[in-house]
Amino acid sequence: MPQSKSVETDTKIKLTQFSHGGGCGCKIEPAVLSVILSNKRSGSFFKELLVGNQSNDDAAVWDLGNGMSMINTVDFFMPIVDDAFQFGRIAAANAISDVYAMGGKPVFANAILGWPIAKLSPLIAGEVLNGAISICEEAGIPLAGGHSIDAPEPIFGLSVNGIIDTKNVKKNNSAKVGDFLFLTKPLGMGIMGSSIKKGVVSDEHIEVAIKWMTTLNKIGNDLSAIEGVNSMTDVTGFSLLGHLIEMTEGSGVSAEINFSKVPLLSFVDHYLNQNIIPGNTKKNWKNNESKTKDLKDQRKINLLNDPQTSGGLLVSVSPESVKNVQQLFIKYGLNDFMVPIGKMIGKSNFEVTII
Repeated sequence: MPQSKSVETDTKIKLTQFSHGGGCGCKIEPAVLSVILSNKRSGSFFKELLVGNQSNDDAAVWDLGNGMSMINTVDFFMPIVDDAFQFGRIAAANAISDVYAMGGKPVFANAILGWPIAKLSPLIAGEVLNGAISICEEAGIPLAGGHSIDAPEPIFGLSVNGIIDTKNVKKNNSAKVGDFLFLTKPLGMGIMGSSIKKGVVSDEHIEVAIKWMTTLNKIGNDLSAIEGVNSMTDVTGFSLLGHLIEMTEGSGVSAEINFSKVPLLSFVDHYLNQNIIPGNTKKNWKNNESKTKDLKDQRKINLLNDPQTSGGLLVSVSPESVKNVQQLFIKYGLNDFMVPIGKMIGKSNFEVTII
């Protein structure tokens, strides 16, 4: 795992103690966000805006008029880990993921930094930027600039631009009945973030969680070229269940999830058994409960509603394209994620059924 080369910052500083939340668990809960968005103006119409705020997608898409489109996203949050360098890496990977989730290729990024200058050394903020630069280098893009403010809590993220063949844009509202569902990372990142903040997590488990949160969803760009990949999104703060419900509602279908096939961090139950549950888990479930059938087991509720940070791609694939997708998974070393976690079914009284 890449490490900071700096020796000037205080390694005893625990960034998670300087913020009230962490990672994508900082997101405003869906019910409150709906109220905010219901009060916004409709705005002007632009025919070039192929994907905008008329849907709940991962990024905006602008038609450049030459068969290509530009993708833009912005994503930022408070620390989910204590190490500044790794915080920068996680935040950068999470932001860039939105471009991959649309099927695009990232081109460049700008940084968004809020820093409590009176509480934390600016040298530590520099380490956050160094972490972000290292992830941008992995993605093959520059961190071109950015903007910073003096803030009461540490905040960091990126605005990312990408490009894509317009015909290959993948949206989160175009799944079809019969599609199989794949997930490319294990669940449990929200629980791990809360464990870190409480100071009860082992170094070994932190390392595994950071590895997953800093793994780029590069496969999204290649998945976009497969015609039978009908819909795609990344799983972040609204949880697997929440983002799947966005997909089913937007697509006019329902879904069945086989919980036994859902990938999990192997050690996540160790922390669940200590009743370590992020606050946003309950908020997510409040939004998802009425839309979900046959989900009574508390462990399943906690895991399916766990707010992920820099989570995997949720991919809806037609049956005839499953083999092509699985071959791509092998190419990217995702052999452990080749079994579908569920499928899309005809519209029912519930958005998602757990089997």
